[in-house]
Amino acid sequence: MKQTLQLRTSQHLALTPQLQQSIRLLQLSTLELHQEIEQALSDNPLLERLDDPLDQSVRLLADGAINTASPAETPTEPGAQEAAPAAEGETFDSPEVASVAGEGEGDGDWGDVGSGKAPDDEDSRPQLEASATTLREHLMEQVRVTCLTPRDCALVELIIDALDDNGYLEEALEEIHSRMPPELDIEIDELVTALSLVQSLDPIGVGARNASECLALQIRRMQGVPMVTRRMALAIVEKHLTWFAQREFNKLKKALDCDDEDLREAQAVIRQCNPHPGVAYGGGVSDFVVPDVIVRRARTGWVVTLNNDVMPRLRVNSMYANLLRQGKVEGQLNTQLQEAKWLIKNMRQRFDTILRVSQAIVERQRNFFSHGAVAMRPLVLREIADTLGLHESTISRVTTQKYMMTPHGMFELKYFFGSHVATDAGGEASSTAIRALIVQLASAEDPKCPLSDSKIADMLGEQGMVIARRTVAKYREALKIPPVALRKSL
Repeated sequence: MKQTLQLRTSQHLALTPQLQQSIRLLQLSTLELHQEIEQALSDNPLLERLDDPLDQSVRLLADGAINTASPAETPTEPGAQEAAPAAEGETFDSPEVASVAGEGEGDGDWGDVGSGKAPDDEDSRPQLEASATTLREHLMEQVRVTCLTPRDCALVELIIDALDDNGYLEEALEEIHSRMPPELDIEIDELVTALSLVQSLDPIGVGARNASECLALQIRRMQGVPMVTRRMALAIVEKHLTWFAQREFNKLKKALDCDDEDLREAQAVIRQCNPHPGVAYGGGVSDFVVPDVIVRRARTGWVVTLNNDVMPRLRVNSMYANLLRQGKVEGQLNTQLQEAKWLIKNMRQRFDTILRVSQAIVERQRNFFSHGAVAMRPLVLREIADTLGLHESTISRVTTQKYMMTPHGMFELKYFFGSHVATDAGGEASSTAIRALIVQLASAEDPKCPLSDSKIADMLGEQGMVIARRTVAKYREALKIPPVALRKSL
């Protein structure tokens, strides 16, 4: 086959770098957005951040002395003092290069001037979180104050190192003994003694080999429990823990030869125990969410505002802006200036889009903000997209990992979108509202006779909502509500 060269013309759509950056910033979460900004600040010297959280932190000089001057007074580069007048006034000729937080906020660019606190006040500096004490460190601190021989301390430390995050010893003592060097001449009884010493430490229950032993250790050391109740609780956790977990109260009363009152007292004792004693030590830092928008009630209705705490305030460095204005530099700085302008413009557009979408959501879910989740109406992405003249993919990016603070709590924007369920009147009910009704019915049920999935479906049907039993079971599992057998109590 003969090879030839052909020239063809065709049309295709291509995203400009500015549009690509706008799309990328729109789908980032608040944490990812700040990481993106920090990377841009390190790569582009023309970008400057006005809300630096480390402005009031302690700074050291080259010789190790503490710099007493505030960061705003200390020039970081030659010519910074000359550029100070431009920093206080206009930042650049282009209106695109401005603070992302909006106009009229220039008075607070450099921190809380009128807070009444001196720069060296402790509250004005970022507080560093101390590292959490791990379970091993907590146990070893107790071992050090005991009068043990070095050999016993080494064996106790060996047992402590074998504990998992919950404080359990999942590995058998025989397996630990088999790994010991023969020349140490360690007997299995020594490991048993070391385990007993570990089980006597705080927190109570640490060193247990299973849940039954963990609960038994705590019940034996529990204060103020009558002897009869203690024996019954020990018998339950040591012999009938499976029945207790499955709420087989009739089998328990028959096996223990007791009545409801005795079993109820033993159940109260067991519920005071912690099945995971080691979780409280060395756990990960609790995650928290900062809202992107805040909804408040006003005289005219519900008002949506952006959270200024998550809105970074960027501008072009005044010194470089003056140099570019005077035409003293060319080349790379011009490119970085354009990139800085794009970033600031796209940042403003990102928050404007989030605000518009949030306002449209609040407008359609007014009943939710007034009456709660039971008043949620069905809503899909297309409805908001058609209202704002945006694409569904844009609405999806905006509502992903963006959060709204409401009087009912904090919710992701996607929470307000849900499928619909038909009603007898020919209308539609939101799946979120049905979940809220299931929670209400389950919380108000009789603990001695909890509602089954079929009964909940019938009760929802009486309210005009056509829903199958398996759908109720799916919603119940999603809400982490136990089945009817596990919700039964004495």
